[in-house]
Amino acid sequence: MTTPCIKIGLVSISDRASSGIYEDKGIPSLQEWLTKALTTPFVLETRLIADEQAVIENTLIDLTDTQGCHLILTTGGTGPALRDVTPEATLAIADKEMPGFGEQMRQISLNFVPTAILSRQVAVIRKQCLIINLPGQPKAIAQTLEGLKDETGKTLVHGIFAAVPYCLDLLATPNQPMPFIETNENIVKAFRPKSASKN
Repeated sequence: MTTPCIKIGLVSISDRASSGIYEDKGIPSLQEWLTKALTTPFVLETRLIADEQAVIENTLIDLTDTQGCHLILTTGGTGPALRDVTPEATLAIADKEMPGFGEQMRQISLNFVPTAILSRQVAVIRKQCLIINLPGQPKAIAQTLEGLKDETGKTLVHGIFAAVPYCLDLLATPNQPMPFIETNENIVKAFRPKSASKN
């Protein structure tokens, strides 16, 4: 059976950007980062939507169930403001919660700003898709995905994307294989147990 191509959904959630008040920076930032970080070919499905829980839920369901995305990255709507409902929408359509992703993102961001404790990012599994809420700022997106490095490039704190390829490996079934994601180790090194290395 042929291994599928990686299909990644990118969802930017913003009332103002979706209504054209200002230019969306979330999706371009994610596209740029993925182009640098992934050495395995991928295709994208992008959506720019408002901070409406029903719209977010329907978008995530469509990207997973209809479009067949293996990974969905959202940006925006994870703070404490009344209109920030991305985590609620993500949890509402989930089969499983993956709390370690949110915990690590906040830990990374706390190295830069004390307000990182206000972020409510979550990650979940729906069917064979991993969905991760990322911060709204482009700089914070890269920091949480890559982690922290010293001046020599040595990793001090692992970014969350290091765990993404192996997480997707674990979602494979005999009838539905998952793409084997490989990364540019200068950006982020994917971690897999030795027993899970590619044959």
